Amino acid sequence: MLDTPTKGRSQPAVNQDTEFFWKGTRERRLLAQCCAKCGALRNPPGPACPHCHSLDWHTTELSGRGTLYTWTVVHAPLPMGFDDPVVVAVVELEEGLRFVSDIVGADPATLTIGEPFEVFYLDQEEGWTAPLLRRPSVGS
Repeated sequence: MLDTPTKGRSQPAVNQDTEFFWKGTRERRLLAQCCAKCGALRNPPGPACPHCHSLDWHTTELSGRGTLYTWTVVHAPLPMGFDDPVVVAVVELEEGLRFVSDIVGADPATLTIGEPFEVFYLDQEEGWTAPLLRRPSVGS
């Protein structure tokens, strides 16, 4: 399993709506926006609640655990920083939000919709931390 910093991945754009998320990944925390008015969670982050249109929000920490909703394999062109095809997945988190990232350490031929996955964090040499997906370790 990857546990040393990697390099070359495209660094995500950071703005006032996403800065909290990327700060959280550096702290190994998966954060989402929570509407201060109606309590709706939202991902991806944005300036206004899509339910009540409030501009007031706070962050909440998510478990990082969920089930595989869907996936695809990117063969070509390979994204920057990748030497092999990339398994990009959508995981439905325990809290009801869907989260998109790439799966590490799983052969796509063995994936099953509904199987458990968890978020883990991999530092990048360029100074940011990537939230990635893997099958849960024993005892998680």
